[in-house]
Amino acid sequence: MKVAVVGATGMVGNVMLQVLAERNFPVTELIPVASERSVGNQIEYKGTNYTVVGLETAVSMKPDVALFSAGGGTSLEWAPKFAAVGTTVIDNSSAWRMDPTKKLIVPEINAGELTENDKIIANPNCSTIQMVLALAPLHEKYKINRIVVSTYQSITGTGVKAVRQLENESNGVEGEAAYPYQIHKNALPHCDVFEEAGYTKEELKLVRETHKILGDPSIGVTATAVRIPVVGGHSEAVNLEFDSHYEVEDVRSILSETDGVIVQDDIENNQYPMPFFAEGKDEVFVGRIRRDLSRENALNMWIVADNLRKGAATNTIQIAEYLVANDLIKNTVLA
Repeated sequence: MKVAVVGATGMVGNVMLQVLAERNFPVTELIPVASERSVGNQIEYKGTNYTVVGLETAVSMKPDVALFSAGGGTSLEWAPKFAAVGTTVIDNSSAWRMDPTKKLIVPEINAGELTENDKIIANPNCSTIQMVLALAPLHEKYKINRIVVSTYQSITGTGVKAVRQLENESNGVEGEAAYPYQIHKNALPHCDVFEEAGYTKEELKLVRETHKILGDPSIGVTATAVRIPVVGGHSEAVNLEFDSHYEVEDVRSILSETDGVIVQDDIENNQYPMPFFAEGKDEVFVGRIRRDLSRENALNMWIVADNLRKGAATNTIQIAEYLVANDLIKNTVLA
């Protein structure tokens, strides 16, 4: 299978290559794609060097699947060009997520919506993926009517420039900044740009994408997104209100049986999710599961995941795996 990784030299692109190798995705020909300044460079994949090509060249090679992580503008311009030559595009940007003609997929929740006619498929935002994976089975059992979420997000969600900023500030070195303020020893209540009603784009993604993935726009969702000087992953404090009565032990049981979720909730032994332990892992970790004593049928929980893996690369590749397993990708090599 011919697989293009668009944005192969970026932070998420690098992780995509790692995950493709780790999961033994059926790659017979890798096409690493990047901006013109990276064309001609070499990328190593499973012990073989591949030459980075530009977007036009990649389209002409007609890959079976293209995994995009190169920004919304690139996706809007180039995803349709790949789709036009028969390539199935799985896009990690925000470009297509709220397009009503495109599917927004977390495989454990709604991969069954996919068909062979879906040539551009959207990967949700990292903070949304980890939250809805934990919430979907609870919504099915108890019906969630309101979600209040505060995120504590890794600088890796911003990219290499942010990682360099933290490293420079930690070492007392002057350098280019990704944020309007220092991130070292700080917390910025400012993820992405500010939009309507004083909310950031990141906060509104949590609202809109949750509605679309769970298929229920009636759920009240409000979010505050905060960037913190952490590398390993995103953390979320989530408060839920259900329509019906629940038992905390039932919630733990449901989450323990949910694919892709690991419950870490043993406060007697100080076991709870943290980005320090989530880094490099594909699962979503849930803990601090407890009744909200201030409101009837309300629950508190703490959700952590590696934003570069399940929040981006792994979820993208899981979508591709589902398409392959269900013969929803036309293989041009075998056609």
